[in-house]
Amino acid sequence: DPAYYVLKEDTSPCIFGSIEKQRWSYACAKQLIERLIYAEGAENGLEFTIVRPFNWIGPRMDFIPGIDGPSEGVPRVLACFSNNLLRREPLKLVDGGESQRTFIYIKDAIEAVLLMIENPDRANGHIFNVGNPNNEVTVRQLAEMMTKVYAKVSGETVLESPTVDVSSKEFYGEGYDDSDKRIPDMTIINKQLGWNPKTSLWDLLESTLTYQHRTYAEAIKKSLAKPSAS
Repeated sequence: DPAYYVLKEDTSPCIFGSIEKQRWSYACAKQLIERLIYAEGAENGLEFTIVRPFNWIGPRMDFIPGIDGPSEGVPRVLACFSNNLLRREPLKLVDGGESQRTFIYIKDAIEAVLLMIENPDRANGHIFNVGNPNNEVTVRQLAEMMTKVYAKVSGETVLESPTVDVSSKEFYGEGYDDSDKRIPDMTIINKQLGWNPKTSLWDLLESTLTYQHRTYAEAIKKSLAKPSAS
């Protein structure tokens, strides 16, 4: 429902998928923890600040399958796409990559958290969205941008077919479900802490993919060469 695309900390309703869509257990667990913390603050005076992260990305945010994590593992989208790029494989777009997300650079996000720590009188008892609504793209657009950025930082040519569509059932298995769009409302954090994110999507991808290439490219080449060597 477009009425719920922009999410406010204090007024947006909690909307979850059906019970058989098991992936929503993660969101439900986080929401229940927030309720417990808030109740402890209201009843027993617990001092708290709750952070709601909206797609924080940057270097070292996740593992590369088969290198510093399990080969069969499925990391988050940035690492999934990085893994494809490093291996010169098409980027897999789940259900066409039509879901929309906002992405924030980890340095911007940490700056916001430090402001909360340094200003407890303005942060205590608040729930803060920490994201960058200016960096909203579809997952397909993210894949296209990452392909261009990686070609720039690595010097490698772009594949003739840089992406491939896969179904969510094929990629994640049974029980997968997700929201198609979510945008953080930044009113409260801007009012309380005067904070706004700074880094554009292109710049954060360039920084992150430069790190990914420098850190993993040689290890990937060695792992790919092992079968032919044997």
